Amino acid sequence: MLKGLGGLGDMAGMMKKAQEMQGKMAQLQEDMQNIMVEGSSGAGLVTASCTAKGELKALSIDPSIFNGDDKEVVEDLILAAIKDAQTKAAERAQEEMAKLTEAMGLPADMKLPF
Repeated sequence: MLKGLGGLGDMAGMMKKAQEMQGKMAQLQEDMQNIMVEGSSGAGLVTASCTAKGELKALSIDPSIFNGDDKEVVEDLILAAIKDAQTKAAERAQEEMAKLTEAMGLPADMKLPF
């Protein structure tokens, strides 16, 4: 029927693969809620933990940095730790997506919506 399209001519096969990928993407979305990454700043004085989706789950601050005169420094360390965790979360999400696309036979650098 669609001989000029090679393997793409099998519409039923394409639909099956699309449904399979949709299921795997839904599972990956769920899994990324459980994958935790940690970012830190100030040589570990402030650590932030978030999911691979970037949702902040925990913040730990070493009590030694609390000094009334250093309020701005503490705020900067907190922001830096959160940004570090979010960057690592985005990287981890991209790694997980690359695994999925490769397993599906798609190019590893293919950008899918997340």
